[in-house]
This record gives sequence, C-alpha cells and structure tokens, in this order.
Amino acid sequence: MAAKDLKFNTKTIHGGQQPDEAYGAVMPPIYQTSTYAQTTPGGHKGYEYSRSANPTRTALENSLASIEGGEFGLAFGSGLAAIDAVMKLLQPGDEVISTNDLYGGSYRIFKKIFENFGIVFHFVGMQSADAIQDKINSKTKLIWVETPTNPMMNIIDVKAVAMLIKDKDILLAVDNTFATPYLQLPLELGADIVMHSATKYLGGHSDTVVGALVVKGKELADRLYFIQNASGAVCGPMDSFLVLRGIKTLHVRMQRHCENGRAIAKFLKSNPKVEEVYWPGFEDHPNHDVAKEQMKDFGGMISFVPKGSSYNDTIKIVERLQIFTLAESLGGVESLAGHPASMTHASIPKEERLKIGIVDSLIRLSVGIEDVNDLIADLEQAIG
Repeated sequence: MAAKDLKFNTKTIHGGQQPDEAYGAVMPPIYQTSTYAQTTPGGHKGYEYSRSANPTRTALENSLASIEGGEFGLAFGSGLAAIDAVMKLLQPGDEVISTNDLYGGSYRIFKKIFENFGIVFHFVGMQSADAIQDKINSKTKLIWVETPTNPMMNIIDVKAVAMLIKDKDILLAVDNTFATPYLQLPLELGADIVMHSATKYLGGHSDTVVGALVVKGKELADRLYFIQNASGAVCGPMDSFLVLRGIKTLHVRMQRHCENGRAIAKFLKSNPKVEEVYWPGFEDHPNHDVAKEQMKDFGGMISFVPKGSSYNDTIKIVERLQIFTLAESLGGVESLAGHPASMTHASIPKEERLKIGIVDSLIRLSVGIEDVNDLIADLEQAIG
C-alpha cells in the first residue's frame, strides 16, 4: 500500500519508515556518530558528516513528512532553531505579518533578533483573515500563523489566509505545535511550511528538545536544507530517536489529551470561582466553527482566569497544585500548569500582553493523560 494511502494512526507507526538495512531492526538504530567512512573522496553511502545528515535524523524527518502530509521534513535542535531557519529565507526590507497572540519565544526572536537585520514585523489579530489585508504590500514575504494561539487559544482560518495570498509571492507558515497533525493538517489547508516544537506533543514525554519543519515543494525544501546545513542547528541522533518513539504513540496520546481537555474545560466553565475559560471546543469560543472545520478535535490546551484574582492570588493557586506541575512547556503525558505573564510570555512587554488578553491572572494548562477525576480534584482544591 502506498504511504499516502495510509490512515493517520498507521502513519505514526509506519509512515516513512523501513526496517534497518543492516540487521532488520524495527526501530531505527541510534547512529551515534559524527562521521562516516568513505571508499574514495566523495564515495559514501549517503552520509558523510552528521551535521549534514544522520540516519536516525533522516528516519525522524521522513516520519514528520508522512504525518503532516508533506514531502520533506527537517529536524532541528529546537522549535526556535526551526523558526530561525524560516526567517533566514528573508532579506533585509522584507515584511512579515504575524499572529499577535503567539508564543513569547517566537515574539522575542522576531523583535530582538531579526528586526535588527531589517526585517519588518506586523503583529495582527488574525481571527478574521480580512485583518491581514491592510498589511499586505509588495514587501510582504511571509505570514506567520499560530492556531490555536498561545495562550489565548484563538483560532485562525488557515484556508482563508491561504486564499488571501493566492498567486502572491508570499509564504504561509503555520505553527502546528498545539494542534499536532493528529488534529490539523495545515499543508492540506494551503500552508507552505508547517513548524513544530517537537519537544511538545510529538515527543510527548518531556525528555528532549527538538524542532521541525515540513514542506511540500522541493525548491523550498532545498533552500531550507541549505540553511539547516550551513547554520548547523540540527538535533542529535538520541533526540531524533526519542521524538520518533514519541510519534509512534501520538494518536493514542492525543485522543486522551482531547478527552481530558474537554472534561476539564467543562469543569472550569461551570465553576463559579472561574471568570473566563479559553478553549476552542466551546460553541461561544470565537471562530469555534472554523475550529470544527479545520480540526479533528479541540486539544488539551486550556487557559483560564480565576474570578477576582490578583497576581498574588493567581500565583498561590498554581503553587497549590499537586498533580499539575508548575513548569514551562506543554504536550507531555503529565499535566502542566503555567503562568504566562511571568513564564512563557514574560519576554512580551506588559502593554502588548494586555492588548491580547494575557492578564496577570491568566493560567495556562497543558492537560495530560492522567485520570481526569484526579486532575479535576486537583484544580478544585487549588482554586479553593
């Protein structure tokens, strides 16, 4: 059966994979080597130096391409290294239109690094694709989308954005970290590039740091591969192995993340001590209909605001949590809680955070795969 005909749950295990040629190993071996023997200068078996390529990383990159419905995958040392590679496609004077509600690290690399090299960034609320129109001009070369966004869970219509720039020389990149390819396939919706912090759901076990890009066209893949190889921000073979292992259980983990997320979102919404709950599965969530259209389910990421809580009150709530771990990151099997204003989004100026709803009392949850009743009980005792 052709790989393209496989269903998603099969692709996570078999997509882009073959038993190892040397001994038939079912799992790709960890090729912990920097260099490879040559029979004559340039005479090798496809690998010469592990910055350029490594068999374990190749196996991961093939898997990434398969599950995202792309042709080419590239694995990096972190999600930000992957973003860095995309930004290096640009030239001084080029303009980027970005989601205004996005991961603080993405904002930081845009504003503190690439703005210094003459790249112009426009941060726009993209809940309506029309909001992008006013910023598009002859210098626009990239639109950067997160959906669902971090941490406000805003939903952006990828297909509508793609239609807006159809026949224009503008790349559309989508950060698919929150949704994962289990829930959403941006390339099928018209995106040119999909980015992941594979540290999160793809790895799934909070034990490695890896980034990823997936594209369809060879020309774009070649440009990105050149940047990857020239800049050297690649992941090692052990990290590649760990993410590849994580991908093999992505579908079963995401199913439980979604089930638990739904139950916790409903619990929080019905709790009189909670003022706001942000989760795209609610019918009154902005662009809920778009989420239903482009996502298979609504995920395990939730943000909420306790009623009448000050900054100090909110800190006490997250400190009281016992099963939810107060920590950076997301997407692991264990449930995590974060305080965006002082943690993941601290690099964004407060006035900018407030414009998009990241108040000092906002709490972000990454709902894990534990027993949901234990998770609800933990939130109940922490909220008080």
